[in-house]
Amino acid sequence: MKSALLITAACLLVTSQANAESIKNGWGGEASLSGSTTSGNTQTTDIGIALHLTKEDGPWTNKLDTTYDLGKSSGIDTKNRWYIGYQLNREINEQLYVYGNANYFNDDFGAYQQGTFIGTGFGYKIIQSEPTQWNVEGGVGYRSQKLQPTDLISAISQNEFAVRAASNFTYQFNDAVSLNNKSEVIWSDTDTYLWNDIGITANLAGNLAARLSFKVDHHTDVPFSTKKTDTITRGALVYTLK
Repeated sequence: MKSALLITAACLLVTSQANAESIKNGWGGEASLSGSTTSGNTQTTDIGIALHLTKEDGPWTNKLDTTYDLGKSSGIDTKNRWYIGYQLNREINEQLYVYGNANYFNDDFGAYQQGTFIGTGFGYKIIQSEPTQWNVEGGVGYRSQKLQPTDLISAISQNEFAVRAASNFTYQFNDAVSLNNKSEVIWSDTDTYLWNDIGITANLAGNLAARLSFKVDHHTDVPFSTKKTDTITRGALVYTLK
C-alpha cells in the first residue's frame, strides 16, 4: 500500500510537471497510472506509470517513451522493470520517412536482466485517413542484452547485429473511443523478441481517459526454467498532455 501511494504521488508530480513543460516546449502526449495482473515469469498485482511524448517540428518528429512497473506479493518484490526509448523521424514525403531509434530496459525478474537497442530504418504510412491510421517500420541495428542469472548460469551478455520490424495501428470508433495496436519484432542470431500491445481508450472528461489493454512479451530463447512468454492485462487512467 505504501508503494502504491508513493507511485501515485510520483505519477501526479510527473504529470503536472510534464504538462507544463509540454506546453512550454511544444511537446504533447500522455501520462498514465495503471494497475495490472501478470502471468508468466511473474504472477502478481502490479502498479505502473508511463509517459509518452511527441513533438513535431516541420519534417521532424521526436518521440519519447518511458515506463516503470513495480510489483509486490506478500511484501516481497516480484517486479521491477524500467524502460526508456527515443525515436527521431524525418519525413521524405507524405508517406515515407526515415528514422533512428534507441532504447534501454532493466528488468530484475524477466528472462533478460537488461538490454539496449540502437538502430535506423524506414517507415511507411500505409493509411492516414480518418478513422484509421497505420504505420509500419523496418530497419537494422545493434542489440546488446544480458541474460537473467540463475542457479545454473551466470549473467551472459549477447552483443550482435539485429533486424527490427514494427507496426502501429489506430482506429477511432468515435470522438470518445479508440483502439490502438502496437507490435515490434527484433531478430538476432541468439534470440527473437516480439511484443504486441492492444488497448481500448475511452474519454471520461476533459483530458482524462480510461484504458484497458493486453500485452504479450515473447522471447524465443531464454534460460532453462524460465518461461518464454509474459502477458500483462492493464487498467489505466490516462491524462492527455497538451
